[in-house]
Amino acid sequence: MKKIESFLIDHTRLLPGLYVSRRDKKLLSVVTTFDLRMREPNREPAMEMAAVHTIEHLGATFLRNSSRAGDVIYFGPMGCRTGFYLVMFGNLTPSEVYGLVTQMCDYILDFEGDIPGATPEECGNYLDQNLPMAKYYIARYEEELLQKRFSYPE
Repeated sequence: MKKIESFLIDHTRLLPGLYVSRRDKKLLSVVTTFDLRMREPNREPAMEMAAVHTIEHLGATFLRNSSRAGDVIYFGPMGCRTGFYLVMFGNLTPSEVYGLVTQMCDYILDFEGDIPGATPEECGNYLDQNLPMAKYYIARYEEELLQKRFSYPE
């Protein structure tokens, strides 16, 4: 079997940032998958799962209620727990979603109260949440974004 595209990226050189992971085209539609890389793969510990779960709930809630909600297809964690995927309609660049991603970060950093969707009726593992640790990871990530890393290392 062919390797999937994400396995062809040299993870030993990957740094935190906002990258295009792939673009898929079918008929007249383009879908762009963004890599929101928050940890240095294989050089930093992976993110703690409860914090990843909290970022997923808060990030998805923000994105699905944002001015770009109609363009958002999916937001969720990478299995390696070093970041998230944001999948959107359109032939987009990191600079075109930078504002949306930093707004999402600010939403998470400012969030207080009950995590949206964290009830037994709404989530299959609703107790597995860690807002303080989620804020820690997001604060670090937003700092990386301020350095404007928008492409994979050459």
